[in-house]
Formats: sequence, C-alpha cells, structure tokens
Amino acid sequence: MLTINKRIPGGRGLAGVLLKRAATVELDWDLRARSRIDATDSQGRRLGIFLPRGQVLRGGDALVAEDGSLVRVLAAPQPVLVVRHCPAHGSPFDLLRAAYHLGNRHVSLELQADHLKLEPDPVLADMLRGMHLIVETAEAAFEPEAGAYAAEGHGHGHAHGHDHGHDHGQGHVHGPGCDHGHDHAAGHVHGHAHEQAHEQAHDDAHDHDHAHSHGHSHGHKHGHGHDR
Repeated sequence: MLTINKRIPGGRGLAGVLLKRAATVELDWDLRARSRIDATDSQGRRLGIFLPRGQVLRGGDALVAEDGSLVRVLAAPQPVLVVRHCPAHGSPFDLLRAAYHLGNRHVSLELQADHLKLEPDPVLADMLRGMHLIVETAEAAFEPEAGAYAAEGHGHGHAHGHDHGHDHGQGHVHGPGCDHGHDHAAGHVHGHAHEQAHEQAHDDAHDHDHAHSHGHSHGHKHGHGHDR
C-alpha cells in the first residue's frame, strides 16, 4: 500500500503538465469526507490516504505519496438532487429560502448561482416541490459547503472564496494583499453597518420602525412565493 498524508488544495503551485501526467483517484463525497481512505488509483496502486481530522478532499486536489509521486483527486459522479426555481411560478429568491430551510436541517448542500445540490432524500424532495421548486435526480459530482467552522483548508475554487474566508488552512491569510482584501470587503463594510445601526439605536422609535419594515419586506416576498 502506498501511504499518502500530504494534500495540496486545488494542486496550487504545481505545473499543469505534472498534474496531467499524475495518476488519478476518483472518489464520491462520502469517501472524500473521511480522514482515512483506502482506494485504488488509475495506475492500479492501492492507496492509504491519511488526512488530518476535519479535512476533506475536493475534486482537483493533489496528493503527494510517500515515494514523491502525485495523485490527482477527481470528484466521482454520484446520485444527487438538483434543485432549481420555477421560472413560471417563482423566482431565484426561492432557492435562497430553500437553502435556509435545508440548512436548519443540517443538510449537506452544494450552492450554485442557479441551483442547489443535495444527496437524495424523498422527504426533502417532497418538501422542496411543495415550495414550488423544480427537483430532478442526476448523476453529478457533489461538492457541498464545508460550513463556517470547518477546518477544511481546501481551495474549493475562487468562486467560493468568500465562503471560505474564515478557513485559515486555505491560505487566505498568507499574503497581506489577500488579507486586506478580505478583511476590508467582508469585515470593514459590516463594521460600518454596525456603527450606523448603533447610531440609529439612540432613536428607539426609529429602531422599532426599522425592525417592523424589515419584517414586512420579507413577509411580502415569502407570501408572493407561496401564492405562485
């Protein structure tokens, strides 16, 4: 068995030609979410993959074996539910509402701009259809969100950079430029918003009025979604 305990998220820093020549190992999400994995790569070698607890493998990661060889991770297609909003009776906002309800149920969920993915569950499928969403079965790679406190340390793609900004293992804190960019965008903006909120808090009546208007706004959105 070839032992592997080093992982390079997204193969960052490696030449493309090296990754193309590397052996591959295709794993579904259930296996990639484990810290101890027995697998066989495309060259027929038996692999013993040992990762720090809490880390997961993502499609595109590179593994370094004890003999120095590289193994590229592929996300294996697997059964999933693909959820989209109904153009005739809803809006993209319905996906946001669905993600909220699924998150409350601690469902592993992949978020995309125009759809959600989750593992097959007939009860959840019926719930989503009841929310006027389109639910279809498919065979596709599954890359769910890691969660705000996951010690995943992966390079899940630049499109998800903001979601993983709190992941110290991802490498966002290694460069001052990146650190400033994320802190100003995701921290200072929110900080100004909180300061404004505190200034407004001196006016109790205005503060209550703001809370009520906020609730009504969301209520109308949800109401229209159900009527359709």
